[in-house]
Amino acid sequence: KMAALVDNDLIEKDLPKCVQLLNALTEQVAAVTAHVRELLRQVKDGAFQTSKGLSFLDLRYHLLLFYLQDLTHLISIKAEGQKIKDSDALNRIVTVRTVLEKMRPIDHKLKYQIDKLVRTAVTGALAEDDPLQLRPNPENLISKLSESEESEAEEQAEKKAAPSGGRKYIPPKIAPVHYDGDMTDADRKKAQAERQRRAALRSSVIQELRQQYSDAPEEIREKRDFQTERDSREELHRKNYEESMMVRLSVPKRAKNARKRGVMSMSHQLGAITHFGDITALTGGEAGISQPQKKKKVMKKKTKRKAFRKHK
Repeated sequence: KMAALVDNDLIEKDLPKCVQLLNALTEQVAAVTAHVRELLRQVKDGAFQTSKGLSFLDLRYHLLLFYLQDLTHLISIKAEGQKIKDSDALNRIVTVRTVLEKMRPIDHKLKYQIDKLVRTAVTGALAEDDPLQLRPNPENLISKLSESEESEAEEQAEKKAAPSGGRKYIPPKIAPVHYDGDMTDADRKKAQAERQRRAALRSSVIQELRQQYSDAPEEIREKRDFQTERDSREELHRKNYEESMMVRLSVPKRAKNARKRGVMSMSHQLGAITHFGDITALTGGEAGISQPQKKKKVMKKKTKRKAFRKHK
């Protein structure tokens, strides 16, 4: 009895709200039915052209219609107090829902195109900010000159395009140079003094003074030149081979040039032992500017080749 009283109380409490919702549903169904019938009548009369529509929208609307039909069928089964476990509509509604979820990214990509087509169909013209307003106008490609004027213009263009003298144009080869036209004399002197100061800080005298009076521990590094060691091993191997086989191997030109560069670098290092660098830029003096020496051109005398005279 207590359960029956509770159920009756719930029914009496929810009954007015349920009746109100059913009345609203009935009114909405009637309005939708009238609207759909009006659309069907207009389509049959040819008011809307549906032959050139988007097949994607047709598929989506048909799937939505099938989904609503199966959903209504399931609601009617539940309203009659029956079970929907063995109903075929349940499997169909799950399948349609899955297909609609898969179609959502495509619908999102086509949203701009669909909205533009609908807006154009309603207003009859494109919007002012539409990108299609900036498309090229084919009418501008039509020449506004007569045939005689066009032929004269073509002849003048051909004369201008023809190279003078029939010679090929060769652009001048100019080496790229840093532009310093905006710099004043004071800026140039300041930049030169800064370069001299950095060069003085990198000199051997400053490096030795820094190592002598610095509190940091002295670092002893063993420098190994792997390229020099490999060249020495190759030279020793070649010498042993020549002495054992009693033959003289030819030395490539590249190896000769590399050996010459090594000798020159060694002589330069020996000459730099007594050079400690110019540090006058740090003491306030003017550092000497070493200008590159110009190479003297040696004029070679043209000598005529002596030919043997043919004796008669």
